[in-house]
Amino acid sequence: MNNFPKSDVWWLTDNAPESQTYRTNYKFNFTFFKSEEIKLVSKEYIWTNYTTGSRRPRTLRATIGHLRYFDAFCCENNVHSFRELDNGLVDDYRSFLRLCISPSTGHALSYSSQSGCFSTLKAVVGWCRTFLPSAVQERQIFTGNEYNHVRSQPKINYIPDVILNAVNIALKSEDNIYLKCGIIILRSTGMRIGDLLSLTTGCISEHPISGHTISWFEHKSCKNRNNVPIPKECKEAIELLQTITIPIRERATEADQEKLFIYSPKRARHKKPVVTVSVQTFGRWCRLFCEKHDILDSGGNAYKITSHMFRRSLATDMLSKGVNLKVIQDLLGHTSPSVTRRYYADVKDPERVAMFTKIGVLGDIGQINRTHIPDDADLKWFHENCADKVRLSDGYCTRPIYNGKPCGRFLSRQKCYVCSRYITTLDDLDAHRRHLEELQELLNNNIYGEHYAAHLIPTTLVLQEIIRRLEELQNEH
Repeated sequence: MNNFPKSDVWWLTDNAPESQTYRTNYKFNFTFFKSEEIKLVSKEYIWTNYTTGSRRPRTLRATIGHLRYFDAFCCENNVHSFRELDNGLVDDYRSFLRLCISPSTGHALSYSSQSGCFSTLKAVVGWCRTFLPSAVQERQIFTGNEYNHVRSQPKINYIPDVILNAVNIALKSEDNIYLKCGIIILRSTGMRIGDLLSLTTGCISEHPISGHTISWFEHKSCKNRNNVPIPKECKEAIELLQTITIPIRERATEADQEKLFIYSPKRARHKKPVVTVSVQTFGRWCRLFCEKHDILDSGGNAYKITSHMFRRSLATDMLSKGVNLKVIQDLLGHTSPSVTRRYYADVKDPERVAMFTKIGVLGDIGQINRTHIPDDADLKWFHENCADKVRLSDGYCTRPIYNGKPCGRFLSRQKCYVCSRYITTLDDLDAHRRHLEELQELLNNNIYGEHYAAHLIPTTLVLQEIIRRLEELQNEH
C-alpha cells in the first residue's frame, strides 16, 4: 500500500493512445480530506485504477469531486474511516445528499448527481473488499436498491418524427458543414458523440454485396466496430468531410492528421494550428440549431436537441419497426439486451405522448386563468373555492362538478394526473416525491408478478414526469 506519489496534489496524464483524452493532464487535489485514513484509501483507489488502466483519469477526477461530499458528511458525523460505515450511516448519507447545495449551480444536487456520489462510495467500498479488506466492514452495508429509479425515465428521450422531419429539411440549408455531416452520421449509425469526433479517413468501405459500411473505434468499450452498414447519405457526408479537410490535414500534427472533424482555429490562444471539434462545441451547435432554423416544440419554444438523442431515436425507430432487440443491441454496442431495453429502445407510442401533454403543471395556483378555465363564472368559483373544495392531496381539480354532478374520480381516488382538469403546483412537489417512493417500494417488493406491476408502472411514469417538470420550475425560481 501507499505506493503512490507523496504529495497531496497529483497531475495524472492519460497515456492510452486509444483514449479520447490521450495525453491530457488532470489535476487531483486531495488537500480537502479531513480524515487521513479516508484520504489514504482514496489515494490508493485512484492510483491503482490509474496505473492498471482500469479507469481513465477523466473518470477518476470525477470520483474526487464525488468524494468531496462524502468527506463533508464524515466531518459532520464524526466519521474517520470507511470501516466505521454501517447501514444507518449509509442511509444518513443519502439524506445528507438530498440537502446538499452544489457550489457550481447554487441549487440542490439533482437526483442523478446524488446517485453519482452514492455510486462512487459503493465503488470504493466494493474495491476495498477485494483489494483492501481491512479498510471496510466485512458485512454488507448497502441494500442494492438505492437510487434504483433514477435510471427509469418517464419516456425515452428520442426526437419525435415531426421534429426529425423538420431537422432533415433544415439540414439542406445548414451552412456549418461539420454540424450538418455530424448529424447525418449520428442519425445513421447511432454512435456516441466522442466516437463521431474521432472518426478518421478510410473509415468507410464497400459492402461485399451492395452499398457501404463504416468502421470506428468505440471508446466506451475499447473495441473496434467494424463494417456497420450505412445509407448513401451517410457515405456522402463522410466523403464531404474528407474533401474539405484535405488542406487542413496537411498542417495537422501526426496525431490529428487522419481525423475528419478538424479545423484551423481563428483564436490565437490555441497552441496548435489544427484542432479537433470538441464535444462541448458540437453540443453548443446542436443547442443553437433548432433556434436558428425555427424548429419549435408544442409550447412554441425552440426544440432542444442533443447529439445523444439521435442515438436514442435510431434505436426507438428500429424497435417500432419490429427490428429484433438483439440487432439493436449489436448496433449500439451494449453488453446485454436489458441495457438496450432500459435506456434506448421504446416504442413510439402516440397515446403515451398524448398522456404526458395532458399534465397540468404550474408554479403556483394563482396562475390559473382563462387558458385553464375558459368560463368566467367557473373561473371565479374556482378562485373562491381553491383552498378547500377543489383541493386534492397533491394538486387541484379545475372542474370537480359538471352539469350539477361531482366527478366520480374526484370523490373516490383523487389521483387525476392525466385528466385535463388536473393542475399541480410547486407546493405539491414533496407529496409527489413521497407517492413515487411508495410506488417504487411496492414495485421493488412486488410478489404478485408482472400483472400487478403493470397497474403501477404507468402511474410511476407520470409521477416522474410531473416531478421533473416541477423541479425545472423550482430551479427557474
